[in-house]
Amino acid sequence: MHKNSSQVSIYPAANSVVSEREPQSLLAKVSLQLAAIEKRDWELWLIVAVTGILAGAGFLALTFPAAFLAQKDLHLEIQVPRELFLGLVAILFIFNTYVITRRIELRRTRSALISTTIQSELVRLQSFIDPLTEVYNRRALDDMATKYMSRAKRLKKPLSFMIVDADRFKEVNTRFGHLTGDFAIAEIATLLKGATRGSDAVVRYGGDEFLIILADSALEGGQVVAARIAKTLEDWNQERHLPGFELTLSMGLALWSEEKNLDKILDEADRAMYATKEAGNGILRRD
Repeated sequence: MHKNSSQVSIYPAANSVVSEREPQSLLAKVSLQLAAIEKRDWELWLIVAVTGILAGAGFLALTFPAAFLAQKDLHLEIQVPRELFLGLVAILFIFNTYVITRRIELRRTRSALISTTIQSELVRLQSFIDPLTEVYNRRALDDMATKYMSRAKRLKKPLSFMIVDADRFKEVNTRFGHLTGDFAIAEIATLLKGATRGSDAVVRYGGDEFLIILADSALEGGQVVAARIAKTLEDWNQERHLPGFELTLSMGLALWSEEKNLDKILDEADRAMYATKEAGNGILRRD
């Protein structure tokens, strides 16, 4: 057996003994695009302000002689050709129509951007989720494991990997059918999620095999999780979901260290799990 690995077999009678970069990248992407839209909105308002200033300046230029050079009483009298007046009115009408249209377009663009980004993110996340068990699938493993290992290295925190395999699962499919087999797989995933923390990750590693990434956990923490699973599994079997059959799980636990890549740590956990499956004694052991 490798150093820093544990063998765990979970039977009904056994004694009870993180994603940062992607959300930040998505937020940064949306923020930049929204900032660009807001910039266009401010530019539009700047055009309105400049136009208002120019219009006001033109009005003062026309009224200045009458307003400031007239004697005694203030008397304003402006003579403007009808064509010029109608032209100014038409320009103001067209300009206001343009401003309103552009603001409506910007609002629609903003709403469409947010909606499209959310939908794209949902599709991306769904591609990383197993539809049957609603836990992460094998496709998400490499990226997730890299993040967990990088975090453990940066913060100098322990990190453990646990392989969980359902014993004699082919018998479940043979005796009860594949629909019941799918039900049992989904129940195992629910059991594992209930036994772990929000900072941990449960991955469907294979057909009836799961991987649990235990953040900030050494081997002792993994054994606590194993004990919790043992108790929950025992209660589940007592409800007789599979008449005449008791579901059992074999686990292999391995502690990550900086010199181990993902393949290495998974190999250690996998070998520990198979050794436990062969022993089948329901005892927590550490080599």
